[in-house]
Amino acid sequence: MQKVNSYRDLVVWLKSIELAKIIYANCKIFPEDEKFGLVIQIKRATVSIPSNIAEGFARNTTKDYLRFLNIALGSAYEVQTQLLLSRELGFEKIEKQFDKSMFLLEEIIKMLTSFRKKLNQ
Repeated sequence: MQKVNSYRDLVVWLKSIELAKIIYANCKIFPEDEKFGLVIQIKRATVSIPSNIAEGFARNTTKDYLRFLNIALGSAYEVQTQLLLSRELGFEKIEKQFDKSMFLLEEIIKMLTSFRKKLNQ
């Protein structure tokens, strides 16, 4: 197993950065009237995932790290909900990237859940 020297070595952090890039690209094709609504919420929540993984890594205790991983996980579920809502609202232009984003998000959720369990042991 490879030693983790930085949060940048964590696969879950790398995947969440990849998700953020996809989400930011997708937000450009949302309807203009969503620019200050759903788009800003999705971006904020998406950026929160890798940010909290990184911030938690810098903490001195496992308890603090777990707290930040919980926040990252909450943000992942928030993004998932916002993407599902976007689909329900009929924003068809995002449909092409929807499945890719949801698959990556589900991977991140599983990884964060597993990571929390390992840290709890």
